[in-house]
Amino acid sequence: MDVKEINANLTLDVKGLSCPMPLLKTKKALKGMKGGEIVEILVTDPGFRKDLPDFIKKSGDEWIGDSDNGEGFFRIYLKKA
Repeated sequence: MDVKEINANLTLDVKGLSCPMPLLKTKKALKGMKGGEIVEILVTDPGFRKDLPDFIKKSGDEWIGDSDNGEGFFRIYLKKA
C-alpha cells in the first residue's frame, strides 16, 4: 500500500524523543484505539524502527507502511489489532 493513500485516525508526534519513550507513547496510543484504526507515528529515533518488529509481534498490531521523505523523520503506520 502506498503510504500516500493511508488515512490515519490518529497522528502521534514523538519526534525528538529517545528510546524508550516513542515505543511507550505508541503503546499507550494504540491502547486507546479501536480495532482496525490506523496510527501515523512521526519519529526521529532510529532505535524505534529496530524495536518495532518485536513490539508488533507481541501486540498483534499490524505494520502497514512507512516513509522517509527526507523530512528528517520517519512516518510509520500501524493498524490496531
